[in-house]
Amino acid sequence: MRHRCLLLLSLWFASTGCVLYSPIDLGSLAGPGELRETVVEGTTGPKIVLLEVSGVISDEEDRGAFALAERPSMVAEIKSQLERAADDDDVAGLLLRIDSPGGSVSASDTLYHELAAWKAANKKPVIAFFNGLSTSGAYYLAMAADRLIAQPAAVTGSIGVVMPGFNVAGLMKKYGVADQTLTSGPYKDAGSMLREMRPEERAQLLSVIDDLYTRFREVVALGRPGLDAEKIRKLADGRVYSAPQALQAGLVDQIGYLEDAIGELKKRANAKDVRVVSYHRSSQTRENIYSRAPQLSLRALEAALVESLGRDAIRPGFYYVWPLALAQ
Repeated sequence: MRHRCLLLLSLWFASTGCVLYSPIDLGSLAGPGELRETVVEGTTGPKIVLLEVSGVISDEEDRGAFALAERPSMVAEIKSQLERAADDDDVAGLLLRIDSPGGSVSASDTLYHELAAWKAANKKPVIAFFNGLSTSGAYYLAMAADRLIAQPAAVTGSIGVVMPGFNVAGLMKKYGVADQTLTSGPYKDAGSMLREMRPEERAQLLSVIDDLYTRFREVVALGRPGLDAEKIRKLADGRVYSAPQALQAGLVDQIGYLEDAIGELKKRANAKDVRVVSYHRSSQTRENIYSRAPQLSLRALEAALVESLGRDAIRPGFYYVWPLALAQ
């Protein structure tokens, strides 16, 4: 039945003349496919596993507008790849290629935990390469790595916590709409957009943000032992840093390119040559080391159908994320 729906959907697009410029892999929508390994560089030597952290960090599964498919969340996908790497004796280390504005607090912390646990259990190096954006939650999870290498044009930092929200009480009053929410306690609807926030609610929510912010600084202190607590506090005011600024501040170890990160792993593995491998689903392909996991094909279809709705990608909650990157 599902495949019949996919076929009808594809025929409908063809009949209306609608062209989607992102390729739609209708055959892969029914599931994520088998996890496969492809050598993207090198022919001999131990393996370096290239793991990608790309896009908003989330532990939510990817579901389409028509519930035609379900894809593993970023957290689940990276966990699967870490397990596969742990089972392969030829693997000499991990290379994290990060291009992300961050994401939810829980997902960022979970990935940090999984990466740190993998490194401790396998006694193999992890190098993080900042490619593009590596801000907030992306920087947080990179603290599990042994060395941070930033591409010369990379942007990092944005160390802090944000709780998105807005107040439409004035707009409601203009149109004669009143809030009649019932709650079991005075803080149950704290932060509601339907009314002004009371001072005690603001203080309570800020106490949660303070705890999460403290956790972030503690993780940075573990990952950057050369920075003392006061230095981290000054750096962690939410601002972003260019690669040269981050290097000067001690937030990264080196400015370089992907080959420099591979070279660092070669040195740590004491290997003259290495094979860089990428794990991917059967519906995806890899041609070389710069090939990246494409945005899920279902997303292209969904975006074409709901673009006019302006659906927000950020749900209520606490985030280690650089908000400006999500507004682009």
